[in-house]
Amino acid sequence: MSVDQFPDPFEEQLSVALRDAGGSFDTDRAALAAAGQARGRRLRLRRRAAVAGGAAGLALVGVGGALLVPSGSDPGPAESSVAANGKAKPAAGGFSAREVVKTLEKLLPGGTFSGQEGRGTADEAGPLAYVVYDDGKGPAAVSVGLSRISTGRGFDPAHEVLPCPETGEGAPSGLDSCESGKLSDGSAITVFKGWEYPDRRADTKAWGAELITPSGQRVNVSEWNSPAEKGKPVSRPEPPLDTAELKRLAAAKEWRRIIDALPQPSPAPTASPSAGRSVGLQRILGILTARLPKDVKVVSRGGQETEYGYVVVDDGKGRGYVEINVQPNMLDVADALYQGAETLPDGTRVKTRQQPDEKGRAGVVMWTVDTMRKDGKRVVVSAYNAAGLKTGATRPEPVLSMRELRDIALAPHWESVGR
Repeated sequence: MSVDQFPDPFEEQLSVALRDAGGSFDTDRAALAAAGQARGRRLRLRRRAAVAGGAAGLALVGVGGALLVPSGSDPGPAESSVAANGKAKPAAGGFSAREVVKTLEKLLPGGTFSGQEGRGTADEAGPLAYVVYDDGKGPAAVSVGLSRISTGRGFDPAHEVLPCPETGEGAPSGLDSCESGKLSDGSAITVFKGWEYPDRRADTKAWGAELITPSGQRVNVSEWNSPAEKGKPVSRPEPPLDTAELKRLAAAKEWRRIIDALPQPSPAPTASPSAGRSVGLQRILGILTARLPKDVKVVSRGGQETEYGYVVVDDGKGRGYVEINVQPNMLDVADALYQGAETLPDGTRVKTRQQPDEKGRAGVVMWTVDTMRKDGKRVVVSAYNAAGLKTGATRPEPVLSMRELRDIALAPHWESVGR
């Protein structure tokens, strides 16, 4: 597996096709290369990234909002293998790709290693180590991605680490187990066990952990029961590291020293009060669930760490999936997105759609209310008559009506989000 298949920063890699748990994502790279069109499509990209499915979906967004690049897609910045960079010296105070990979080998239990690839701290895509590790029970791919995220007043790692969705058989996430907690030093960690494909069309298991420290150091660990994430048969019943070992590997002090060699993340530009500000998942879900009808029960919830959230709801007549995207500073694509849209007295633009499912699932429909405030804040709410983005129809129509979706999207609570 090439390192081109590993995470690159999200905002700089919108032109890279997203991996979809059901297969490749049919993106138009030429269109996505244009900045305005890329921003206009960000809703679709983030939704697919966040719900790519099971453990694969969690791993997908785990490294600083990063993406796993599918084989055959356009690569991001040119990467070098450890073999090619083995003699390269790191920048002053930095770490080479070889050193990052050797750190992973040192931290894993005794075994043999092959297929080493990596990136150092000088690489714009961020440090990464990948090895095929064999503890005597079969070769398994193991990777660790490192990044640093912005912190500020009131920063809490628990609000930034990947949240646990519903788990178990039949759960929309496709995960077998997931647990989140805090370490004694205040770091937040999520450890999950699931499948590379949530429909389990292959026996490849994908397990992992994400850790975020109070100072914004982020460590993402992924492992499989196969020598490769995709494309090779399983080589063992389960990945090599259990829950406790995943925690220990993610919490190793060695990773923090490497992350400390990275530059501090630059604050986003602030051309307006909400420009460039990320919107936290917990805030999104809090407002969304508070605006749901009283007779609707939330079965599970989750999403991406910024801008995107979802809930699975049930009104007693069948489950439905509701997703929301809150994107500040989208004025640059407003005219393209809202041609012919309704304009409210306060300047908010509103566009509605009722259409068949994007993926062609028989009987599944998608209802959407897409809004943009005068300051460029875009709030989009969609509902499906299915319990997930890869499941069949559970009812004739979504749980929420168009009127209810409109009320959620236009709620005044969104005005203070992202400021």
